[in-house]
Amino acid sequence: MYQKELNILKIKNRLRERKIYDENIIDLASNDYLGLAEDEEILDKAYFHAKKFLSHGAKASMLVNGYHPVHKLLEETLKKLNNFEEAVIVGSGFLANMALFTLGRKGDLFLVDSEYHASGIVGSSLTGAQVRFFEHNSFDDLLQKSKDYKKFKRVFIVVEGIYSMMGDKVKKEITSFAQEIGYLIIDEAHSVGVAGNKLMGITDEYNLNPNKTIKMGTLGKALGSYGAYILAKKEIIDFLINRAKSIIYTTALSPIDTLLGLYAIEKIQNNLDKYKIEIKNRKLTFNSDSLIKIIPAISNKVLLRKQKALLQNAQVLVGAIRPPTVKTPIFRIIMRTNINIDIISNTIKFLGQK
Repeated sequence: MYQKELNILKIKNRLRERKIYDENIIDLASNDYLGLAEDEEILDKAYFHAKKFLSHGAKASMLVNGYHPVHKLLEETLKKLNNFEEAVIVGSGFLANMALFTLGRKGDLFLVDSEYHASGIVGSSLTGAQVRFFEHNSFDDLLQKSKDYKKFKRVFIVVEGIYSMMGDKVKKEITSFAQEIGYLIIDEAHSVGVAGNKLMGITDEYNLNPNKTIKMGTLGKALGSYGAYILAKKEIIDFLINRAKSIIYTTALSPIDTLLGLYAIEKIQNNLDKYKIEIKNRKLTFNSDSLIKIIPAISNKVLLRKQKALLQNAQVLVGAIRPPTVKTPIFRIIMRTNINIDIISNTIKFLGQK
C-alpha cells in the first residue's frame, strides 16, 4: 500500500529505520548530555523509592487517579529550583508543546521561531489564534512580524532555549522583548542541565521573569529519564489542566520515570561545579553555545557513509540528520560530559574532512 513511497525514500537515502546499537559503543548521538541515563546511583534511588508505594504504575490520567505523590514531589522541586508559581508533569515533550498552543484563543497571536521543534509546529496548526513564523533567532524579523501586536488580546513569543538542530542559544533581546509585549514560551528541552547558574536552562541564565514566562522542560535529555513538565503562573497551569487535551486525555507519567528525573536533578544540584566545568570546557574548546555541534554533510549518501565508517572503525555513533527534519543533511554530535574530550575532538575532525 505504501511500498512505492518507501522505495522513493530509500533511493533518496531518506528511509528511516530502527536499530539496536551495541551498548559498548561511544555514544555521541544521545541527548543524555551529562551521562545520567547511565548512572546506577540514580537508578537505585529511584527504584527503592518507587518500591515504597503499593502502585508503581501510572494507572490513569492525572485528572482521574493517576496523580501520584512523586508527581507532586517533582513538581514542588521544579517550582522551587526555577522560582515559578506552579508546575505540571506531562507525559512527553511532544505532548507538552501540543498543550502550550491551547493557550491561544481567537484574537491572540503566536510569534514562533521558524526552527521551533516539530511538536510545536503541529500544535500551532491546532490553535484558534493567529500564528506567524519569524526567521530563526532574528530579532529584526520578529520586530517586523509583531508591528501590530497591540491589536491582539494576548501575544506569545515561542522559542527554544537551545535549538536542537542548530545548537545555538536564543538571543536575550528576543526573550526580553517577549516579556515586554506579552508572554515568552520557551522550550528548554536542550538547555536544562546545560545552561544557567543552577543548570536549569536559559530561564536561569537570563534570569527571566517567571510571571511573564511559560517554561517547558523535559526529563528525557540531560535528566536521563522520560517525560516533561510545564512551569508558569498558577492561573496558566490551572487553565492547561482544564483545557489541554494532551494533559487531560493521556495517562500520567510513570512513577519510576518521575523519580529518575527527580534524582537526576538532585545529582546535578549536588555536583554543580563539576558539571559546569565540564560543560564550559566543551563550549570553549569547540566554540559552541551548547553541547551540540553541527557539521554539514555534502549529501545524504555521504552522511550515511561517514556515519557508518565512524561506527565501524572507531565504535563512535553520531547523529545523521536528514531532510525533512533539517533543510540539508547534517552530522549532529552531542559533546557529552562523560565522554573524553579528545574522542569528541577526533570525531569532529573526521566528520569535517572532505
